[in-house]
Amino acid sequence: MKKTFVLVVLFIFPLVAYLFFASGVNNFGRLPILTENIDDISSIDPSKTLDGKITILGFLGNRLENQKTIALNLNQKIYKPFFEFTDFQFMMLVPKGMEDEAEELKYELSQLEDISRWNFVFAEDLQIQQLFSSLHTDLSLGSDMGSPYVFIIDKDRNLRGRDDDEDEGVKYGFKATSVAELNNKMEDDVKIILAEYRLALKKNNASRSK
Repeated sequence: MKKTFVLVVLFIFPLVAYLFFASGVNNFGRLPILTENIDDISSIDPSKTLDGKITILGFLGNRLENQKTIALNLNQKIYKPFFEFTDFQFMMLVPKGMEDEAEELKYELSQLEDISRWNFVFAEDLQIQQLFSSLHTDLSLGSDMGSPYVFIIDKDRNLRGRDDDEDEGVKYGFKATSVAELNNKMEDDVKIILAEYRLALKKNNASRSK
């Protein structure tokens, strides 16, 4: 009997506690708004928009071969678990002139997953810089117009992130070169914002049915 009790305390209780707190964060937390009303991608490509979508926004720059790790990490750790959510999309800014390299990257990604929600937008350097600046972060673009960081944008074009991150304080973006950061932080935050919209949708549907 004592052995059974010890096993429960050592193994079962920690698991139950983890599931309780994880579900609590994901179901009841709210991801802070850090910057409101960032520029829309439609000013660069009229066929694309950030409005009405939960967007993972990235800046791949003009060295796509070097950024392949970022794309593959994001595809595996963030895109794959969530791409079936109706209003979820990836939006990657790439300098004009990199269309062929982007097609090669898209082909490589397509061998792993349905990439219908991966979007590549080709823009002039100034347009990329302006959109990045509208995020109002403490980060900067590299000389190649790329960044290892990606950003969570909500349906109202607000930048979401953390205002009390244990490592950085205010956390504007997530370093996609770090699998640990994608696993331990970004995945949780994407879950939170998706749960937030699911809850809002349920409330709206319940109100209409009354």
